Amino acid sequence: MADTETMTTEQIWRAVAAERRSLVELLETLSDDDWDHGSLCAGWRVRDVVAHIVLSTNASIGWILVNLIRARGNLHRAIRDTAIRHADNMTAAQLRTELRDGIGLRVTPVGTTAADRLMDLLVHGQDIAVPLGITREMPIDAARSALERVWTTNMAGCRKQLAGYHLVATDAKWTVGDGLTIEGPVAALLLLITGRRVGRDLLTGDGAARLIADEGSR
Repeated sequence: MADTETMTTEQIWRAVAAERRSLVELLETLSDDDWDHGSLCAGWRVRDVVAHIVLSTNASIGWILVNLIRARGNLHRAIRDTAIRHADNMTAAQLRTELRDGIGLRVTPVGTTAADRLMDLLVHGQDIAVPLGITREMPIDAARSALERVWTTNMAGCRKQLAGYHLVATDAKWTVGDGLTIEGPVAALLLLITGRRVGRDLLTGDGAARLIADEGSR
């Protein structure tokens, strides 16, 4: 079980607003080519990731159901298709404006929480920044809260993927799992458990060595 200090819902929403605000600032520095650059999400451009963040800021149950039907019930396809459609129909400036206008919104699509919105912003912020060679820091408390949310909900089957490993944060009070030890900053651990193959250079321990070796053999 995770050993962590939990943020309050109010603190999480404030962190969400801060992440949206800082992401808008980052997007203002991008060139037109940057917006069409590939992100860490396979098949997604930077503009598609931004569109997804914008759409998830204020998604109603009706909107979700309509797009699920269009995607024949496949949630992942619905998320991808709606983001790409929106990105194709909006300019970079319009997407920035939409994100800026939603900075203070506190809406959670059905089945999600404020912590999901925070996790989404933290991880997708890296999906945008890393391929462009931009360093984007994750606040420790926010990343720790996102880690806890991903692990407790077993998002994307992360527990199965990391079975046999003991994860230990080196900059916060957070540890889960049993087995070979993987140590690292909460930001690197968050990228690890959400399936991103970046930040491995920040991970240490016998588990990190095994993980990297296993990934290299695939």
